[in-house]
Amino acid sequence: MALPSASSALSRRPPQSAPTLELSVRRSRLRRRMRAADLLIVACSTSVALAVALYLASGGAAQVVDGPSALNAVGIVAGLVGTDLILVMLVLAARVPLIDRTVGQDVAIRFHRRLGKPALYLILGHLLFLSVGWALQDGHTLVDETVVLFTTPDMAIAYLGLGLLVVVVVSSIVIVRRRLPYEAWHAIHLLTYVAVLVAVPHQLSVGGVLTEGSAERVYWIALYVLAFGAVAWFRFAVPIALTLRHRMRVSSVETVAPGVISLHFTGRSLDRLRARGGQFAIWRFWSAGTWWHAHPISFSAVPTATTARITVRALGAGSARLAALRPGTRVSIEGPYGIFTDVARTASRLAMVAAGIGVTPARALLENQRLRPGETTVVLRGADDTARYLWTEIVELTRSNGGAVYSMIGPRPHGQDSWMSGADLQRGVTITSVFPHLLESDLFVCGPAVWSDAVIRDARAVGLPEEQIHIERFDW
Repeated sequence: MALPSASSALSRRPPQSAPTLELSVRRSRLRRRMRAADLLIVACSTSVALAVALYLASGGAAQVVDGPSALNAVGIVAGLVGTDLILVMLVLAARVPLIDRTVGQDVAIRFHRRLGKPALYLILGHLLFLSVGWALQDGHTLVDETVVLFTTPDMAIAYLGLGLLVVVVVSSIVIVRRRLPYEAWHAIHLLTYVAVLVAVPHQLSVGGVLTEGSAERVYWIALYVLAFGAVAWFRFAVPIALTLRHRMRVSSVETVAPGVISLHFTGRSLDRLRARGGQFAIWRFWSAGTWWHAHPISFSAVPTATTARITVRALGAGSARLAALRPGTRVSIEGPYGIFTDVARTASRLAMVAAGIGVTPARALLENQRLRPGETTVVLRGADDTARYLWTEIVELTRSNGGAVYSMIGPRPHGQDSWMSGADLQRGVTITSVFPHLLESDLFVCGPAVWSDAVIRDARAVGLPEEQIHIERFDW
């Protein structure tokens, strides 16, 4: 398939503008999302403030009369705030639709990760300050006080919970996470639920903040019910219901290129998933070699009432096994998720850069757009000719709506941090020569993380506003 190169984009004429009414609708939608995102931040901040208020409402401040009692106060507040942050983390990872529609799962998970270390430090501070404070009050050494605490059943379980939290946070450090298979990392993270639950008994039995029958105790238990209820409902109950309703099965496995396959599915009322082009789902395939691995994979076509499709590149042992799936294999689904869709658009024009297997959400997104002649420009990027996954379909979708498609093939230049090929750089191609009306466009970037970062860096450098840059990451 011969496509114009990126350098030929220099001579293009500006496309027509979208109607003012549609732009107004898009910007109004953006404002609503931004307000909702602000409210989520306010809700998280309020929960932290209320955690501190629990201590004050219980009269704890009046008990601070000397150094040891001050240490105890700091330790109690640190424990309350740290636990509150962990519960917030659970909600962020629960795949709550409201959070997904507002910021997207990738942003929610990034925020979830950022809270991990502060939460752990606060819990460690909780243990340290209380241990020192109690030791001073009892006239014990810190070691003797620790031994005493270990002999208390509720506290011994709390120490176990702390140990589990340390393991979870350490496994999330980038250098550690990259050395772990996804399955091992995921299994370790399931310990978070155990760690949080085993800490409950000592919270209710030690100290006077959450005394039996108090409003503080009722509020704290309600937080736990909310967090674990969200996880139980959205991570387990809803996916089970979706799976039973739609009864999806693998209908065929199509080889797209070496190491790349499309999985075709059949099912019932798949259009009721309301999947939009650009979204992804969490897939589980019930075969002997794959049932224990959940895969976050984008739709490569918008589902119909009875069919759906994803396209997968073998990037590891888990995804490589999918090529061996047999027709009839049962499929479980969670989702769809993500805001890498037309609902995120705010500008009059559409610019898209897709590389590698990143073409899959790009292809589905184009299918789900209402496009006008001259409104869309797509650049397809490949390291070589073997990386033309689904390019023919993308070209047909774009040109059928009067858009332009350009190719950029070749390795990235050695020693330069660029998203373009070395040949295109030598010809003087820039992001603004490819997209001369970039500032009036929504830029959708689909591809490997480092490559995508380079595209976004160039877009920001020419002044493209953040709300017009759209990317979704699946990093675990």
